[in-house]
Amino acid sequence: MKNIIVGIDISSKTLDICVKEESVNYFSIENNVQVIKRFFKRYSDENVIIGMENTGRYNWNLFEVLEKFNFRVYVISALHIKKSIGLVRGKNDKIDALRICNFIEKNYQENREWKPSSRSIKKIKILLTERALRIKIKKQLMAQQHDYKLMKGIGLDKELKSLNVKLIKSVEEQIKAIENDIEKVIHDDQSLSQKQKLIKSVPGVGQVLSWTLLSKTEGFTVITDPRKMACYSGVVPFDFQSGTSLKRRPRVSMLADKGLKTILHLAAMSAIRLDNDLSKYYHRKIDEGKNKMSVLNAVRNKIIHRVFAVIKKQIPYQKDLVLS
Repeated sequence: MKNIIVGIDISSKTLDICVKEESVNYFSIENNVQVIKRFFKRYSDENVIIGMENTGRYNWNLFEVLEKFNFRVYVISALHIKKSIGLVRGKNDKIDALRICNFIEKNYQENREWKPSSRSIKKIKILLTERALRIKIKKQLMAQQHDYKLMKGIGLDKELKSLNVKLIKSVEEQIKAIENDIEKVIHDDQSLSQKQKLIKSVPGVGQVLSWTLLSKTEGFTVITDPRKMACYSGVVPFDFQSGTSLKRRPRVSMLADKGLKTILHLAAMSAIRLDNDLSKYYHRKIDEGKNKMSVLNAVRNKIIHRVFAVIKKQIPYQKDLVLS
């Protein structure tokens, strides 16, 4: 049976769809569960390959529908598609759908197929997104406090600062409530609860990093190789060389999950302050004259490998126990 290739350009309200069969056809439908379900029902008995960009919450309606069909689905980062299609001119939703369609037709065998997340992982992902939004709002509100000093001359500084403080307190309460919800989701799922206990035994790994790793790895079922996770997190140095005239020292790539990298950095900073082998490694390398940030990056890498090791062995981390 011949493949039907589908490329979907997603926005908050609409889906622009390019379908490549014998000919190329374009559709624009509402980003609504019932509408999406009616559209794909016509292809339920076909061999369909679907490609789409990762647009966060705008994908959710599609995911809800597609997990009920036996399609091959690939969720690709927008940057991956942009870097792969070469020089282009012009842009609109119809063209974008066609470009996604062409990309997935050529490259689907090289990409990981999307699989529906478990109910617990879905909840954790949504709650982490909501938590990140509120943390961003809190930072903005705290930054505004410095500007209220400028309003002292017109007598608004105290009133506005008081309102600002109340708003910050309300946001902090919401963040705490969301964090409690995440912990409850994990506690109610025996498998995730056990995995969290294991990875939190690694020096430096706290609640936020444990939540993030469980979410990013789908409970350590999608990403199972620590080297891939380290690469995804942006803690692996890559060579940069061409011939004999262009060469520089290895550097980490900017193409990484920067949010996860920040959390790993905080975990590494925490680990080196404690009495453990990671701290001893850090101080030994610093005493040897190594660059501090390079050594700290190595500690981030080691944390990832230790996390995957305890998951693989199902043994809590012990500094004198060789897990790898």
